[in-house]
Amino acid sequence: MTDTLTGPETGTETVTERAPVNQPTQNRCVLITGATGAIGGALASAYADPSTHLVLHGRQQEKLEAIADTCRLQGAQVTLSTINLNDDCALQSWLAELCVHQVPDIVIANAGKNTHPQGPDILEPWEDVQALLDINLKTPIAMVQRLVPAMRNRGSGQLVLISSLAGWHGLPTTPSYSASKAGIKAYGEGLRGLLAPHGIGVTVVMPGYVTSPMCEAMPGPKPWEWPPERAAKVIKRGITANRARISFPFPLNFGTWWLAVLPAGISQWLIKRLGFNHPGDTPHV
Repeated sequence: MTDTLTGPETGTETVTERAPVNQPTQNRCVLITGATGAIGGALASAYADPSTHLVLHGRQQEKLEAIADTCRLQGAQVTLSTINLNDDCALQSWLAELCVHQVPDIVIANAGKNTHPQGPDILEPWEDVQALLDINLKTPIAMVQRLVPAMRNRGSGQLVLISSLAGWHGLPTTPSYSASKAGIKAYGEGLRGLLAPHGIGVTVVMPGYVTSPMCEAMPGPKPWEWPPERAAKVIKRGITANRARISFPFPLNFGTWWLAVLPAGISQWLIKRLGFNHPGDTPHV
């Protein structure tokens, strides 16, 4: 059975599938934002099983419903939402309503976007930068603020924040994206120590290149690109183990870690030599 709830204040819609009366209560709730993205959709499929209630958020209604149908075929109960995550009031109301029915056990803040300079000596458009920082950095922090009290009262929970290997050292091709991912990485690392005494785990995910439209649009080379299904498998395994950091693929994760360790001048030289320089520059060959 499916219920559709429309919020008059926000004009947003939440679709809730209710389990039959004779079906046992689902024992795990997994919330995934950005579920219509490549990684988000693969994670939804990876978690879909008869013991799981999936709460999926995405911006593309038709694609979200198609993903939900696939997950239901795998036995999962599914709730859908298309609210504007940057609307703090809508976000607060949505999460509060979810927690009334079932506090999520795992929250994967996967929604995000990218932007990059459009030409030589031209910074990213400010409107694009603001939108990127809102969804990549502000929204996951806002979600944590709204969900931690309920998780703390229950004494358990797992927060998963999506960073990037670009968070180790800023790339001239995507400076604002790199900054947002470095910020969420640092936030998650600090949060893990803060929340551990309350039974709440925090995992920071640092993917490399994962096949998707966003990846395709990014300038520069894309070494060791992974399909989203492979990425989802590794992420799920790391979440289950409550790992502090999940990074892939090797050796790209090892190389980008060194960019943060080496003297900045050497790292900048390496980045340019490897072709990750500003799109208006001439790469070294």
